[in-house]
Amino acid sequence: MILDGNRRWARQRLLETAAHGHRAGAAKFLEFLTWCDDLGFSVATLYLLSTDNLSGRDEDELGDLLEIIGELAEVLSHFRDWRVQHVGSDDGLPTELVATLKAAEERTKNNTGLHVNLAVGYGGRREIADAMRSIVKTHEVEGGTLDALAEILTPELIGDHLYTGGQPDPDLVIRTSGEQRLSDFMLWQSAHSEFYFVEALGPDLRQVDFLRALRDYSRRQRRYGS
Repeated sequence: MILDGNRRWARQRLLETAAHGHRAGAAKFLEFLTWCDDLGFSVATLYLLSTDNLSGRDEDELGDLLEIIGELAEVLSHFRDWRVQHVGSDDGLPTELVATLKAAEERTKNNTGLHVNLAVGYGGRREIADAMRSIVKTHEVEGGTLDALAEILTPELIGDHLYTGGQPDPDLVIRTSGEQRLSDFMLWQSAHSEFYFVEALGPDLRQVDFLRALRDYSRRQRRYGS
């Protein structure tokens, strides 16, 4: 889920800061995850903060957003039997937020309910580069040669070293606010995903919008190149 449009939502309501929109978006994320859980979903990934956001947002807005993300992670780690996982890089994130994300992961690591990925400090290109770095380092530690690495380097191996290694690829990617782009989100994993774009701004997303997305998805034929 790419819940876009929080800032526009705040501006349309003449609210003082974008933080009002981000808080409304965080509340909608919790509602959205409840919908997913009630329908029996196994994994949901929330795009909360991109690597581009870390350098492209106003300092005050970014500070508020990082605080809101930490609060959301804390709430999710105490909600139902969900398992929370941070997918992204710690680089550029405040120490306090990194600690909060790690604590949420540790607190929920044995939970068996909905697996919730929090994409924070996330960039799809960065993820693929990090995966390749991890593969090379592991291969070097094991004493492998460059020629041997070339022989074993497969899409499956790269997938195993992504932030979401071991998880299924997403079946459906939803984005709100009418924007129709990925914005560097799960570039590798979404190679065969279906996409659905909603006109509603993030905080205005309704359950009926979500159900329409699922209905539309159910009517599609996923050919996987066949």
